[in-house]
Amino acid sequence: MQLISAPELAQWLADESRPRPVLLDVREDWEVQTCAMPGITHIPMGQIVARAAELDEDADIVCVCHHGARSMQVASFLERQHGFGKVYNLTGGVHAWAEQVDPAMPRY
Repeated sequence: MQLISAPELAQWLADESRPRPVLLDVREDWEVQTCAMPGITHIPMGQIVARAAELDEDADIVCVCHHGARSMQVASFLERQHGFGKVYNLTGGVHAWAEQVDPAMPRY
């Protein structure tokens, strides 16, 4: 698993020469309804075991949660239990995204 900061992810998403990563948001439904990054794939952490097969193991996957702890657990699970090779954890989660990239994003 690799770590990626909010500004690094913003640069990646803005770079049209790079394939867009899957933004795997593992927060609960109410959290995603409160605020979400554009273009996410939403699978709550508690459903990852049952739904991991929905993800392309060859894709770049950036795991996202509120502050980065839950997403780090999911990234580790995908890498160790399912052999995903290109998994990233968004350091600081959507909170860091709101602070460093999108100040208009609601916070909770």
